Amino acid sequence: MRRNRLGKSGVRVTELGFGGGPLGGLFAPLDDETAARALEAAWDSGIRYFDTSPHYGIGHSERRIGGLLRDKPRAEATLSTKVGRLLVPQDPAGRMDEAFAVPATHRRVWDFSRDGVLRSVEDSLERMGVDRIDLLLLHDAEEHFEDALGEGLPALAELRAQGVVGAIGAGMYHPGKLARLVQESDVDVVMLSGRYTLLDQSALDELLPACVDRGVSVLAASIFNSGLLATARPPEGATFDYAPAAPQMIERAHRIADVCDAHGVTLPAVAMAFPLLHPAVSGIVVGMRTAEEVRRNIAAFATEIPNRIWDDLRAEGLLDERAPVQA
Repeated sequence: MRRNRLGKSGVRVTELGFGGGPLGGLFAPLDDETAARALEAAWDSGIRYFDTSPHYGIGHSERRIGGLLRDKPRAEATLSTKVGRLLVPQDPAGRMDEAFAVPATHRRVWDFSRDGVLRSVEDSLERMGVDRIDLLLLHDAEEHFEDALGEGLPALAELRAQGVVGAIGAGMYHPGKLARLVQESDVDVVMLSGRYTLLDQSALDELLPACVDRGVSVLAASIFNSGLLATARPPEGATFDYAPAAPQMIERAHRIADVCDAHGVTLPAVAMAFPLLHPAVSGIVVGMRTAEEVRRNIAAFATEIPNRIWDDLRAEGLLDERAPVQA
């Protein structure tokens, strides 16, 4: 699988990355054996970029990805995790976590201070059982943006200068704030959630031009918009950005699927191919939870997409005219 460099750093990622959110029990519980098989299937398929966060299952995702890497050549893998939420132990008292299907053994505390960043990194290294992180990202800083920009980012830059991490950036869904981060700082990469997909190309307004101008790479995450684009046709109860999809959004997904059907390809395959056509995008990150899901995504990723499909999507008013469509 092709690897691309992140910005001006020496860190490289495979074009398809493994998103660790589902490993934390996102939407439904996940046992260790199923998670391990999914990770092994990803490695066997050629995926070498693994993304996680303390937030994902209050540490479960990090521990499971660390378990994979302990048995693999560390130099072959690219590992990213995130900072911004510290995990504080607590008595679960029989409760489950509010965000993930795991016992509430910890609570999250927002902290983008220098000390918070350093502590978060130390905790993550211990949970994963590794001695370095290749890519470190400020996580979900939309509501804490000034703290993240003023305190958190200098701490990340310090860790990069020390060689503790190889590349730095931020992972958020707000393209405007990420554009400001790119314009005002020296980041290597941004991870953009759900804003450069077949259903939402708002990153074309500011963020993607800024990344091209500044030589900053983009990792496109949530490319299925939390499920609406993940199957050949939107399923009943489909979600968009982790909430029930609006009827007009479901209709739009069906119209895109009609064009895909006319060209003999699937909606997920086209959804995976689209972001990578932009010169700023170095890779896509797809959340996976089972070996079967990994194999299905690998098959979709390997699908050859006919160039004519992009013209037809534009003709139907389903694709922004500014979106690059040539590899």
